[in-house]
Amino acid sequence: MVLLKVYLVFLEPLILFVRDDIVKPNITHGHQKFLPYLLTLFFFILMNNLLGLLPGSANVTGNIAVTLVLSVITLIVTNLFGNKSYWSHIFNPPGVPLALMPIMIPIEIVGIFTKPFALMIRLFANITAGHIIILSLISLIFMAQSGLGNVFAWSISPVAVAFVLFMDLIEVLVAFLQAYIFTLLTALFIGLATEEAH
Repeated sequence: MVLLKVYLVFLEPLILFVRDDIVKPNITHGHQKFLPYLLTLFFFILMNNLLGLLPGSANVTGNIAVTLVLSVITLIVTNLFGNKSYWSHIFNPPGVPLALMPIMIPIEIVGIFTKPFALMIRLFANITAGHIIILSLISLIFMAQSGLGNVFAWSISPVAVAFVLFMDLIEVLVAFLQAYIFTLLTALFIGLATEEAH
């Protein structure tokens, strides 16, 4: 029971943060409909980012197939709920001369797919980069041992371990930051697609 209370005390501020600071400002009309999806997205990414920091665990969000699926779901939700104004801006951009329409319409269509692609690459690259840096710092010890001997390896290992611990702390920050950014941009894309015409 105490563990549940601690769990809820930790989760409630995060849920309110996602609702009040991410979803409401970006999806002004009918944000309640998208709140379950965006909360699920935020906590899925956050928990997998944090679990990926544990030794011996899988780095799920460092797998591009997982980030691809998350991005495709965002693409589907955005375009499925896109209103008439959203689609008219794509196929009839306002204020564009008729001579530029053959250029602008393909650019707008490509833009539909580049937004989720950017989401996919951003999450994958940021999570993978941190793990690669940590592995590189640890491998310095073994490279020093094979090239210069055990004494040099033992002398460089405290420095390498200190940097690894520092990078682990940064990775915890990145875990929260990437969940925030992915959810924020998804809410922004949904908000742009569902925004009422002026």
